[in-house]
Amino acid sequence: MPVGATSQDKPAPGMDSSAGRWLARLAALGLGGVLALAFPEPGLWWLGWIGLAPIFVLVAIAPNRRDALTRSWLAGAGYLTALHSWVIPYTGVFTIALSAFVGLFWLPLGLACWWAWGRGTTSERRGLGLVLVPSVWLVTEALRSWEYLGGTWGLLGLSQWQVGPILQGAALGGVWLLSWAMAASNAALAVAITPRATGKPPWLAPVAIALALPLSLALFGVLRSDPPEAGSITVGGVQPGVFDDRAARLDAHIEETHAFAGGDDVDFVVWGQTSVAYDPFLEETVGERLQAMTDAIGADLFVNVDVRSETGIVKTTVQFTSDGPASESYGKRRLVPFGEYIPLRPLFGWVSDFTQAATQDRIRGQGPVVMRTAGLTIGPLISYESTFPDMRRELARLDVDLTVVQGGTQTFQGTWAQPQQASYEAVKAVASGRPAVLVAVSGVSAAFDSRGRLLMWYPADHVGTFVVDVPLGKEDTPYVRFGDWVVWLSLVVVALIIVIHAVVRPSENPRS
Repeated sequence: MPVGATSQDKPAPGMDSSAGRWLARLAALGLGGVLALAFPEPGLWWLGWIGLAPIFVLVAIAPNRRDALTRSWLAGAGYLTALHSWVIPYTGVFTIALSAFVGLFWLPLGLACWWAWGRGTTSERRGLGLVLVPSVWLVTEALRSWEYLGGTWGLLGLSQWQVGPILQGAALGGVWLLSWAMAASNAALAVAITPRATGKPPWLAPVAIALALPLSLALFGVLRSDPPEAGSITVGGVQPGVFDDRAARLDAHIEETHAFAGGDDVDFVVWGQTSVAYDPFLEETVGERLQAMTDAIGADLFVNVDVRSETGIVKTTVQFTSDGPASESYGKRRLVPFGEYIPLRPLFGWVSDFTQAATQDRIRGQGPVVMRTAGLTIGPLISYESTFPDMRRELARLDVDLTVVQGGTQTFQGTWAQPQQASYEAVKAVASGRPAVLVAVSGVSAAFDSRGRLLMWYPADHVGTFVVDVPLGKEDTPYVRFGDWVVWLSLVVVALIIVIHAVVRPSENPRS
């Protein structure tokens, strides 16, 4: 070994050849894709607790920093591309560029793994890695969740929607706490199996940590009591299916809604996103039909208006009551990048010439709105907005009784996007302490109580109406009161470790 070299600079066995490095990179890409199977429709939730560990190990044993970052980047690209595979037919030639971009968010994770667990690191670093790596994971999840980068789709903790006891941890720290715990469990498994320069890696303590994390969340979930009963409310929904023609879509909604006038006793009825592609305040005939439908069912009707005007397009939740349209409506505030607007359109507007990107930008709504019906307060959200934890917390802090999402994913009909969107409602219900109802024009419609228990699930191929009795009961969870404290704490942890080992004690950084 050259003078001044350290053991961490020595390539790992079998990884010093060019072929070995390329095999490792392909393995990283594939392992990232496999991790996406933790989400619906495969729904292999348990994979979220172990699927990151082999990626961490593969990065840690890289022969040098550059290769570690390359492997991490490819794993991130594989994961996020597989998770968003349903957009590939619409991104076309830009898919490779987008995959390369989203993979960049995993670079800090790769650096943390290599720094903490690579060959030649100290026992102190290996221990710090148990805290550093999951903290870096969470910080990067929060960064990529910025609405202009695609939002919070596919946060790791969302994969636990069907595991009732573990899911209750979302009440403490939102989806962020679930993500951190899962990354930490994977980190502990990685420590147990990562090769070391001398001796065998310790396995008993890391394995115990890996098991303790999900078991602790599950124990909290089992011991958690339900909120006081406050009755129930009956919600009717209309899911007419895919209609490209706006007139046919409106007719289908009205025809299906007539079922509630024939005997189904509901407190209010919800239509999904873009259910009304006319302005009911300008098109008198449309407004009259909607008002007549409201009078026929004897309950309030919530529709979603999506229409082009001189000032632009605002997707709007409009409530029709027995006295006419409510005075206040809700405009969609979080828009889908490229789907509903093109970021920096003067620079990237040409994208719409080659893809199905928006030809005209939607206009954002102004703020949250609380609607009142059947003696209750409703917090409306529109499709893409349902994935953002802060928007659900915002409504809970306004003391709504339940949240209602108007969905519409007909562009991705029959893909994994639809059950994924519906499953996320379970996590949001637990985190906000409020029951959640999602009604889709075409997609998966679902409802969950405030503990994330499934009340209703209608698949994408369902056409017709449905009725769901939603138990009422709300509470201000720790997440509602304290917000994204897990993210901020993780950021502090990362900053402290960087300062201590890069500034205060630089002599202990043989890799620098």
